[in-house]
Amino acid sequence: MALKKIKFAIIGAGSVCFCPATLSDILLRDRIHTVPVSIALMDIDPVALKVSGTFARQAIAFAKRDVTLSATTCLEDALEDADFVITAIEVDRYRYWSMDFHIPRRYGFRQVYGENGGPGGMFHTLRNLPPMLHIAHTMEKICPQAWLLNYTNPEAKLVEAISRLSTIKVVGLCHGEGMGRDQLAEILEMPKEELDTDVVGLNHFGWFTRIERRGTGEDLYPLLREKEGKMDWLAHWDELGLSRLMFRTYGLYPYPGTNHIGEYIAWSDEMLASTRIQYFFDPVRSDPWAGGEVPEFVYSFSSNPTARPLFPEEGARAAADQADFRERFTLADGKLTGSNEYGIPIAEAIAFDIPTHIGAVNMPNLGYAPTLPQGMVIELPALVDGAGIHPQKTAALPLAVSSMIQTQGTIHRLLIEAYEEQSRNKLLQAMLLDPTVSNYQNAVALINEMCARQAEILPPLHW
Repeated sequence: MALKKIKFAIIGAGSVCFCPATLSDILLRDRIHTVPVSIALMDIDPVALKVSGTFARQAIAFAKRDVTLSATTCLEDALEDADFVITAIEVDRYRYWSMDFHIPRRYGFRQVYGENGGPGGMFHTLRNLPPMLHIAHTMEKICPQAWLLNYTNPEAKLVEAISRLSTIKVVGLCHGEGMGRDQLAEILEMPKEELDTDVVGLNHFGWFTRIERRGTGEDLYPLLREKEGKMDWLAHWDELGLSRLMFRTYGLYPYPGTNHIGEYIAWSDEMLASTRIQYFFDPVRSDPWAGGEVPEFVYSFSSNPTARPLFPEEGARAAADQADFRERFTLADGKLTGSNEYGIPIAEAIAFDIPTHIGAVNMPNLGYAPTLPQGMVIELPALVDGAGIHPQKTAALPLAVSSMIQTQGTIHRLLIEAYEEQSRNKLLQAMLLDPTVSNYQNAVALINEMCARQAEILPPLHW
């Protein structure tokens, strides 16, 4: 039965990646507006909330939609009567990320990124787990039947913790599968719309188990092998180099790209050219975690980050960051542009009972993937309708790939136990399982240093 009204609560309304995209998707879908619609924006930062609120009012007026809009710093108010709760949260993102990226490398651990995997990903998880669980437990009291649609990273680890430690219906969403399809289309030299694909794996470590030509069912893996073999070896290196080697090694094409895939394997550091300038700083001249300026985040060399003036004007970077933040909350080219994110299509399918195929969701493996751990949150396709989200059974992954993911599944469990038990020892167990960690003494020292540096935001952890 279709809902008689729809309320969206967007938690983390200052997210430049997901809030404007989510608002645009809501406003552009005609079916959603056949019933009364309300949107509650919530953020703990009143300045970010004001910016997103201004954008939302402009977007609603531009779209000529009848939407009830509210903006609040109170989570309980935002969740009242919510049907769909959309989360994209992060506190002082780049300052803590710079620690996650740098400090494990300082101890000799071969970590290329540190957002979702590796030791850095573990601390990222432990920082975001308390606020995400707070949201879930507040939903249990205020809107227990609502769906939690999560974009917050580390996606799989957080969704698994919420699944195990709360009663809320939750799904993790990511555009990594779409990035992979874009890569396939480029290599195969055909429109993305002509591809039929299936995926399974771990978020940011997914694998295409089927690539076919839509309409004919032709297996496109032979053509992919042929085309990849003819590619220039350095083409889009930071994005594709590691993916191509893994494709040659394991026979399936992985996604979304080197910096994310590489977080889960030990030998990837030589495959990401930009690793050494991510958050680069000269420790003789500055200490970014003791009052100094946080170094600049470099995602990859694909944007040519070194092509810049020799002598930037003082304060230019801060001004550029502020301008970029506000630019994200404006109508691009004077119009609303929809995204390729799955959150609002899922909400529409549930609200109006429209059977819809979704290419990738992150949910617990309840027998859907035969070679992956039961209960582990994995990434796989799903069918969505009025009864909810139904993950689909998937093909088996090669033994080597399954083994890598199984190790990460154990790390998930140990991290959740570390949180529940406030245990540095459980965190140490998880860290010593990680393929990028190679030294017991340094693992202990890393845990102690990170717990000290991030004490104001990490949950309490004790030996």
